[in-house]
Amino acid sequence: MTQFVLVAGAWLGAWAWEEVVPALREAGHGVHPLTLSGLAEKRGIPAGQQTHVQDIVDEVERLDLRDVVLVGHSYSGIPVGQAAERIGGRLARVVFVDANVPQDGESFASAWPEGRAMVEASMAVNDGCWAPLGAELYAGHGLTDEQVARIMGGATPHPGASLIEPAALARPLGELPATYIQCVLGNPELNPDVAALLAGERWRLATLDTGHWPMFSQPRELARVLLEAATA
Repeated sequence: MTQFVLVAGAWLGAWAWEEVVPALREAGHGVHPLTLSGLAEKRGIPAGQQTHVQDIVDEVERLDLRDVVLVGHSYSGIPVGQAAERIGGRLARVVFVDANVPQDGESFASAWPEGRAMVEASMAVNDGCWAPLGAELYAGHGLTDEQVARIMGGATPHPGASLIEPAALARPLGELPATYIQCVLGNPELNPDVAALLAGERWRLATLDTGHWPMFSQPRELARVLLEAATA
């Protein structure tokens, strides 16, 4: 039985996977949505990027999970990618859902130079957090008005330190067994770093014809692709 550990991106918690979980469980697998420190019900807990890496490792070890598929969406691809190499033989596969991927010594913000200033400005007036952005962020991503309202209603400020702290990789990311799920609506081009990883032998590409938040816009389709990735 595969054990899926699901980690959503910036501003989101375990609740974001509510419509994905049933299909994975119906297929007979264990499913463990995880809220990272400082977000959702864990709001207010100080957290850097390495805190988030440890959150994931601790959850896998606490539950003594084996045959683990770690799933990281958006920002969470960075801590998930680091945690994947730290759980050793417990890992079956890592899946990046339209996600950032970690680069040794680089942060989430360092790959987005104009964004770092925006993040830091938000941190200065939001107790060190990156405040959720407005509804315009979600336009063109295949979301209904109700889905956008749900995302925004559940979003909490994201711990800013996690966005500017650099990743630390012990070995090349391309050595991990991985699937990258590209959500082509609104952003049909792969990041060059991801394209380079997909050129390797251990990475696979899957696509979804939706936008950046498929757990809301196409939850059953996302679950199907996750199930396929688990048997890759």
